[in-house]
Amino acid sequence: MNRVNPKKLLQSKWTAAVPRDREKHWLVTDVRCDAAGVPQTCILEAVHSRREIELDWRALKRTEQWKIGWQD
Repeated sequence: MNRVNPKKLLQSKWTAAVPRDREKHWLVTDVRCDAAGVPQTCILEAVHSRREIELDWRALKRTEQWKIGWQD
């Protein structure tokens, strides 16, 4: 289980444990919050293709899907 601080998500770097379409390294470019300011989702941008995906920020805690930082 990755330890993720929602206040430090913006501009954090992630590696997909199982890359698809050569998209392995990701960067958090936006964090979307509810009206109370609690983070709900984040936007990840693939470094290779610049494709963006929206993801529940809690999904980054799953070590079988995501690794903290850019790793090989």
